Amino acid sequence: MKNTLKRTWPIFIIMFIFGLTACSEPDNTKRQKIASVDSTALVKLDVYKSPTCECCGRWINHIEQKGFDATTHHPADLNQIKNKLGMAAEYQSCHTGVSKDGYVFEGHIPADVMKRFLAEKPDNVLGLAVPGMPVGSPGMEMGDRHDDYDVLLLNKDGSSKIYARISTEG
Repeated sequence: MKNTLKRTWPIFIIMFIFGLTACSEPDNTKRQKIASVDSTALVKLDVYKSPTCECCGRWINHIEQKGFDATTHHPADLNQIKNKLGMAAEYQSCHTGVSKDGYVFEGHIPADVMKRFLAEKPDNVLGLAVPGMPVGSPGMEMGDRHDDYDVLLLNKDGSSKIYARISTEG
């Protein structure tokens, strides 16, 4: 029995090593998979805001953690940018984001809602808005406080409807 174990021991080691190498991928395949995931995950967004607004900065951090690549701009006249983009006063907030497709994202919209919207690519739509600055929205966190709020779908004809309702209730 002892001799059999001595003779088969090297075979077990070789089988173990072969099993490990057979289950792994070459490093370049792993790198290619990671690169393809990274490149599809990033959504480019131009964000227009005041240079002194801290909640806008926190919202930008939120969207960047969720796969957006934000380029920040500090225009001399933010209202002029909003008007040029067609953002009516009743839908405005403190910052405005614009996707490469031309969709406008006004205010503290959760990144997941924006991603869903961009995947749908609706027609005849300006974008999404969260008017004002609801407590608990991304960038407006205040401990455990959280206001329920609506994310509005803005149509190019100036009308709007509720796109998503953000609530603390399930």
